[in-house]
Amino acid sequence: MQHDEMVRLDRSQLEVLYHSLGPAGADKVVSHALEELAGTLARASAQYRSGEVEALRGSVKSLVALAQQIGMTLLARVGRDVLLLSRSYDAAAFGATMARLERIGESSLVAVWDLQDLSV
Repeated sequence: MQHDEMVRLDRSQLEVLYHSLGPAGADKVVSHALEELAGTLARASAQYRSGEVEALRGSVKSLVALAQQIGMTLLARVGRDVLLLSRSYDAAAFGATMARLERIGESSLVAVWDLQDLSV
């Protein structure tokens, strides 16, 4: 079974960054956030697989904050869903939502990287 979801970036959030920080500053913030997001997503996946739910919650909270900062609204929303389900007794829903977070995370990273390539 293959899942494809359209990832959209909140360009207005990116415009705010570029307007307030200038092109060089915004590029630096976005690049740093992308690096942090990639690492945090990998860490959260490993924490989920090893059953470290408390550590996973911390990672996902960081991921949500980073995603919001650079306009990845869908990723932030799915991260909040993971946080809610991590406290539930519905292991199937938690697992499915965690898998969705991983898919959306990867797609979102690619979308921003592609957007940065267009602006160069």
